[in-house]
Order: sequence, then C-alpha cells, then structure tokens
Amino acid sequence: MKLNHKQEELIRQLAGELETKFPDIKFVETTPSPESENTLWLLFTKPESEERFIEIGEYASERTMDILLDYGYHFVVLPDVENGALHPAMV
Repeated sequence: MKLNHKQEELIRQLAGELETKFPDIKFVETTPSPESENTLWLLFTKPESEERFIEIGEYASERTMDILLDYGYHFVVLPDVENGALHPAMV
C-alpha cells in the first residue's frame, strides 16, 4: 500500500505523540483496514493493563477524529500487537 506524503507525516506525528504520552506502547506498522479501503490501521504494541488500553483508546480516538475532520484521512489506532505478532483476530 502506498501512502502519500501527508499521510506519512500525520502518522509519524501521531505515533510520536502517542509514544511520548504513553511510553509503554510502541508503533509497529500501518496496514489497510479489511473493512474499508479508506481506513488505515495504526498498529501499536499492547499496553500492560486494560485500564491503560482504554486510556490510550480514548485519547487516540480524539486525535484521529481531529485528523479526519482536518485532513479527511481515517486512521484507527489499535494497541493490540503482542510480542511482535498480530492478534489472531487481525490475521
């Protein structure tokens, strides 16, 4: 999948922001959503606790909504990669 320059820039910015705010997660990769050709999944490592997972999800959803409204790109942050492998539901 080929990303344009603006998508790459926004993903780098968002990933950096999330890794700074939540140092227990790391950006892994970008992949197209199987549900929509206009959506990109941003995969991150999974945090240690369910509470942290929810906190990251709430923050990320606000940021990705800003990106959607400002630039028209639909990103979904998925902190669900364990030990470098995708969650079985995502394969």
